[in-house]
Amino acid sequence: MAAAETVLADPATAWEDCGMWETDGPAVLMDSVTAGDELGVAYPAGGGPPEEAPVPIPPGRRAVRAVHASPIEHTSVGVIHLLPLPPLR
Repeated sequence: MAAAETVLADPATAWEDCGMWETDGPAVLMDSVTAGDELGVAYPAGGGPPEEAPVPIPPGRRAVRAVHASPIEHTSVGVIHLLPLPPLR
């Protein structure tokens, strides 16, 4: 968490613009190798279901930006940052 907070606080962070995301409410954070329809389904070879975490996000539009950084020695972090956008009219 300290590495992610360092990245978020650094005005020199080289963010990559990743577009816009519109959601109707809460989401689930999951490993990128897991298909969305596999949430809650155990792996075929055992080991239980994929790890996932709820993201209590309200409905709305967000600008998405990302970065991979190493702000703390021997620590790398990938950060996805969601920034609120005004609603479409």
